[in-house]
Amino acid sequence: MPKARQKKDAVFTPELIRILKIFGIFSIAFVVLLSFFDSKRASNSGKDLAFRMSSSSRIFFLNLKAIHYDRAIRADAGMTLFRHADREKSDSRPLLDVLIILNPTKDEAYLYLEPINTSWPIALRVGREGKLEKEFLFENGNKSDFLDYLSQLEPWLDPESKIELKSGEDWNPIWNTAKERNAILETLEDFARLTEN
Repeated sequence: MPKARQKKDAVFTPELIRILKIFGIFSIAFVVLLSFFDSKRASNSGKDLAFRMSSSSRIFFLNLKAIHYDRAIRADAGMTLFRHADREKSDSRPLLDVLIILNPTKDEAYLYLEPINTSWPIALRVGREGKLEKEFLFENGNKSDFLDYLSQLEPWLDPESKIELKSGEDWNPIWNTAKERNAILETLEDFARLTEN
């Protein structure tokens, strides 16, 4: 009589099932743990998110903050320019305006330095207590350049600082009243809120 076939070894032994259960529980716990650290994800989209504005921040700006600005619509570019209403205005004196530009087609906001009665490049010098401390030379650039320029100037917007703009051979003070400085600071604050920076 032929010998009875030996029972084949089972693939899923009790030890293997126990190992799979432990691995499965550990994997689920690890994924749940990592989900708590999801707020600062890397962007692999290739898009610069420094200028991205959310719908809620845009609506907040347009409904509550835009009343402090003079609005100009550039239909050719599909953008809206906002100049603070408390900025200094002159038909002849060289000035420098800070604008917020909304680009609704890309859901982006930009800052722009606009020379008035002067042209690019812009030379500025800053100082405190009558001493010259630093000079800047800004070229006409792109959105990232303007953001960088204004971040360099922001520390000099306090009441003790003096900011001068070069026009020809003359240096003209700009942003020298509290009202003008507050207009610039409010513009920078509104831009930061728009882009949530």
